[in-house]
Parts: sequence; structure tokens; C-alpha cells
Amino acid sequence: MTGLRRTPAWLAWLLGGTAAAVGYALLPYGWTSVVISTLISAGACALMVVGARRYHRPQLSAWYVFTGGVAAWVAGDLVFAAQALSGSWAYPAWSDAFYLGAYPLLMTALFLLTGRRGPRSGNLIDSAIVAISVGIAYWTFVIQPIVVDDSLSPLARAVTAGYPTMGVLLCALLVPVLLRRGPRTAGMWLLTVGGVAILACNVVYTLLPEVMAAAGSFFYAGYLFAYVCWASAAACPAPPEAPAEEADSLGWSRLLVLTASLLLVPAILLVQGGVDSGRLVVGLGSMVLFMLVVCRMSGYIARVHSQSRRLRDLAMRDDLTGLPNRRAFEAEAAKGVAAGPCRLIMIDLAGFKHVNDRLGRAAGDQALAAVAAVLRASLREGDAVARMGADEFAVLVLDAHGGERDAVVARLVDVLRRPIVSGEHELLLNARFGVADSERGGAVAVPELVRRADTARYAAKAAGSQLMVYRAELDERADAAVRLGADLRHSLDDGDFRVVYQPIVELSSGRIEAVEALVRWHHPVRGPVSPADFVPIAEDNGLIVELGEFVMRTACRRFATWRRELGADAPRYVSVNVSARQLREPGFPDVVAGILAECGLEPAALLVEVTETALFGGGTAVHAVETLHRAGVLIALDDFGTGHSSLGLLRTVPVNVLKVDKSFVDEITAGGGRAVIVDALIHVSKGLGLRAVAEGVESAGQAVYLREIGYEYAQGFYFGRPVTEPDFVPLATTFA
Repeated sequence: MTGLRRTPAWLAWLLGGTAAAVGYALLPYGWTSVVISTLISAGACALMVVGARRYHRPQLSAWYVFTGGVAAWVAGDLVFAAQALSGSWAYPAWSDAFYLGAYPLLMTALFLLTGRRGPRSGNLIDSAIVAISVGIAYWTFVIQPIVVDDSLSPLARAVTAGYPTMGVLLCALLVPVLLRRGPRTAGMWLLTVGGVAILACNVVYTLLPEVMAAAGSFFYAGYLFAYVCWASAAACPAPPEAPAEEADSLGWSRLLVLTASLLLVPAILLVQGGVDSGRLVVGLGSMVLFMLVVCRMSGYIARVHSQSRRLRDLAMRDDLTGLPNRRAFEAEAAKGVAAGPCRLIMIDLAGFKHVNDRLGRAAGDQALAAVAAVLRASLREGDAVARMGADEFAVLVLDAHGGERDAVVARLVDVLRRPIVSGEHELLLNARFGVADSERGGAVAVPELVRRADTARYAAKAAGSQLMVYRAELDERADAAVRLGADLRHSLDDGDFRVVYQPIVELSSGRIEAVEALVRWHHPVRGPVSPADFVPIAEDNGLIVELGEFVMRTACRRFATWRRELGADAPRYVSVNVSARQLREPGFPDVVAGILAECGLEPAALLVEVTETALFGGGTAVHAVETLHRAGVLIALDDFGTGHSSLGLLRTVPVNVLKVDKSFVDEITAGGGRAVIVDALIHVSKGLGLRAVAEGVESAGQAVYLREIGYEYAQGFYFGRPVTEPDFVPLATTFA
């Protein structure tokens, strides 16, 4: 059948074993009940070994000790059954040796399995307090009368006193476990419940012999139930990430238990002293003094707990947005992934840095808080959102299936496509989304899921798209990009890059007005690598700064050589592309000035080409362009018309040359009046006093059309491909 989930093996064992223990309790003591108890006990031992080896490798030795303790108890049961059913049983018997010998093994294993990570001194002290106080009570009312009873043999007295002594130690071990704070796994609950069942049966066995005589089978069934719980704990898979436990602290429940334990000793004095006025005063006085000390400590404890909660909140929450931070999100995501299929969405705001640069950090903080509010309001009940850092957010869509997951993503894309209100500003932030889905059964750990979503987000950025869903091929691409980035570093050091030059032609005369310097990479193994492949990687890893400086220095040196050799026949200037990353580098205008001085060129001999995207939002990039322009360096706006705010930039950024993108030039031959943008841009450039250069001209028809509508300059394969040694002989004007 489909759609039905199988019952976990540990739960099936728990239910079946509990039912068998109940059946044991209802049967009269005999070989049938012995067979049932033996099957339960042996099955529990076998399941402990198998479960521990499969699910609890780090604690395997503790589980082996535990299994040894249960096996010793089982051996005691079998010895007792053989003697009792044959009529040869006498107290004390060999079964008592097995029972008492099992306790140290069981308690050692329980302590190891239920103990906390880190320092255990607090737990040990609490256990000692409980053990000593309960031990004094046991000694006074149970153990001492047995020890001084001359009617029993020394061995019988030792064995009889041994059972309550082990009960005291077991109580001391379990009480701190019961009072521990923080989350518990299913395995921890099962270990605790089994221990409590043993403790309860021991208390009845030790203090209420009449009850044991009347209904002993029910309490013996309690021991079997404990075996079942412990075996289920071993067979219960450990969570992929163990839940965080709180550090050792004195909680209210633990304080009350410790207070009651300490009051137990003076209470015994009062009971034993009767009407003795001396003991009465000492007992009552010590109890009052201790209660006053506890009251004084309670205020301190409350203050410590309040500060602890405040610190925990600060450690797990983002101060600016109020959202959970990365640590809290990953802990929450671990639970969600273990519970069912999830979708993780990583989001970054590509335009956020420009907000900080243009409007200041206060506006940026307001924008982040506004984005956080929008994301929180867009999610379903139970879904989680967190700020992972800077301008990065994460969304976890819980229990998501098919179209429901897609609907959540579509809603987030839609809300972040709209303007975000930040104070008095309305900001349009370019959000990118990386999506990864968890696999069935939580097989993918949360850090890996985050990595996959980040990989998809980086792939979206590289592809120029807004959204990308993770798939295995993206890892291959990312690995290839990393390898290519490493090769970039080596090739820069080894001189594998070269600079080629493409002519910019005056349409009226065919004269080469200028050249644009372009970089080419001939990899020693890969061969030629396209700039479309390596330039984005160089932008990401920062090598574009060094590469760009190499291109500019090489081009300026070569241009200075042409000036010396060709004189008036040399081009008027050399054009060099500058990336957004270079413009944001501190001191970039000084680097340009140093190169010009080194090559003996005046500033007007260099034209710096920048894209609209690099200047979008203002800030350091625009300041660098303004500084270069004031120094006399020519500025060109490259790929004009394809960016964010073209016309606005023409009014705010100093520009000498407008480079009309090839995509618009291609429309000249498409027909149907699609050349309207090329027509409009020449009027814009002339109106603003700018020189327009049409890029990507590939035919005489395009060249003729451009000249007829007023363009003076153009470049493209029709006039010449980029080469290392261009020929500056004027071109034939067959297109005129």
C-alpha cells in the first residue's frame, strides 16, 4: 500500500514488549511465565547489541556495559526460577549475587548514556546530595535494623542491606536526570522511563514487602518493562544532529529536590528525638536556617536565569531584524529536516550595497528590517525565516510538497520584486534566490542543504537570473569555476594573457580614430578561454583588479609606442574596459594616474569604459569616475541602454562617449521599424554633446545606415577583428 508509513522498529518492539510484560503479570508464576520473561529479557539484550552497533557507535562501549548488566539480571531470573520451581530455593541464593552484581554495571552505563556533554561536576554533586540524604533515611529506618538483627546470618544481612543500598544509588543517579533541563531525544526518554520503573519496583521491594507478597508478579513485570524500554532506546536512531543541551544550571525543580533532600536529615532528628527538647530545637532551628538560605539564593537564581535567557536570546537572534540568526536557524532546520520534506531558500539582495553607499548605513538598516518584515509576513504558519548575515536571508518551508513549495517561492519572488519602503525612500532591491530540497528521511544534513541552496544562488548570479533550483550539475559548474579561478592566478603569474586591439572607425573617412584594448587568455592546457567564461570568475574572486591593471598598463605602453613610431597616423586614444570591482578599489584613480605617468601619456590619451551597472547606486564607483574625469581622462558609458537607469546616469555622471550596445545595432537589419532605439540614441547623444560609437557593426548595410542617421564612429568585425598588431591604414569607405 502507498501513503502508509511503516511503524519504526523500536516503537513496534516497545508496544509488543509492553504487551508481553502485561501478559506476564496476569499469569501465575510458573514455567510459562518464566519462558515469557526469558524471551523478553533475551530479546532485549539482543536488540540492545544490534541497535547500539547500528545507531550509537560513539557510545557502543556504554551500551555493551548496559547489556552486560541486563544479562546478569536475566541470569539471576533463570537461577531463581530453577530453584523456586524445583523447591530448592533458600535465601540468600545465587540469584541474589547476579541481581546485586548487575546494579554497578547498569548504573555505570546509565550514567554514561544519560550524562551531559562537558563538565559533570554539578551533576555529581547533586547526585551525592540526594544519595547521602536518602541514604541516611534508608540507613536509619531500613538498613540499620537489618544490620543489627542477630536473627539473620551475616551473609543474609549483607544481601538484605545490599538491595536498599543499590536503591539509594539508583535514586541518586535518576533524580538529576529527571530534573535536567533542555530538550530530550526519544532514546533519552526511554532510558529515563526504564530507570524510573526499576527505581519504583525497588522501592516497593525494599519498603513494602507485604505489597510484594500480594502482587509481586505486577512488580516483576515492571522490571521486564524496564528491559523493553532500554532495548527500544538502543534501537531508536539518534537524530542527525543531537539537540543542544543547556549547560549545568540550578533550576527551580532541582533546587526544590535538593532542599527537600537536605531537610530530610533534620526531619529524621525530629522523628527520632520525639519530645526531646534539645533535638527539637536543633532540628527546627537547622530547618529554618536552611530555608532562609534557600530564600536568599532564590533571588540570585532568578536573576541568573533572567540574564541567561537574555544572553541566549542575543546569541540566537539577529539584533537588527529580530529574526533568528544562522545558529538558531540551523538548529530549527535540523528538526524540520528530520520531520519531513523541506525546502530551503537562500536569498541575497544584490542592490543592497548601493543603498548603503548612496543613502548611508541607517537607510540600509531600515531596508533590511523592512525586508525581514516582508519575508515574515509572506510565510505560512510554521515556516521559518532567518537572517544569515549582511544582506543574506534564509527561508525554510516545512512539510512542503510539489506545487505548495513552488507557490511559496513564487510568493517570495513577487514580494521582493516590489519596492521596499525604507524610511522616506522606496528602494528596488534586486533579490536572488537559491533553492534546495531536502531528501526523504532527512538524509541531507542542514549544513549541506544550506551549501546546496548557496550554490544555486551563486549559479543564479552567474547566469544573470533571479532564481535557480539546485541540481547536481551546479556542483560540477562550481568546481569548474574554482579550478578556473586557480588557473587564472597561475596564468597571471606565468604571462598567459595577451592584449588585442579592435579599431574604432570614423565612418566619414574610414580613418581609425581609436582602438579598444581587449584581453585574451590562451590557457596552456585548455587552449583559448572565452572572456565570457573567465571575466565573471575574475570579478567574483577579485583577480579582475590585477588583470584589469595589467590590461591598462599593457595598452598604454603599446599606445605610447604607436605614438612614437606613427606620429600623426597613430589613433587619438586607446580605450580600456574597467570593471565595477576596479572602480570600487580605494585609490583606483591614483593607479590610473601612475600608469599614464609611467608611459608618458597625457590623460586624454586614455578612455575608460564603464558599464551602467557599475555606476548604479552611486558611491565609490561614481566618485572614482568623477575624479578621473576631472584629471582629463575620457569616460565612456559602455553597453548603453541595457542597464538600470541610462538616461538618469547621463545627467549625473560625467561622460564623453556613449557606446550603443550591439543588440540595438543588430535591429537595423531586422526590419519592421525596430531600429528606432538606434535612431533615438543618436539624437540623445548629439543633444547632450556626446560622441556616439555604435558597437557590433558586422555589415556594410549597418555601417551605411548608421552614417546616414548621423553616427560618426563605429566598431565591429566589419571594420576589423581584435588583433595584437592592428594596421592603421585608413579603411576603404565602400559603405559610404
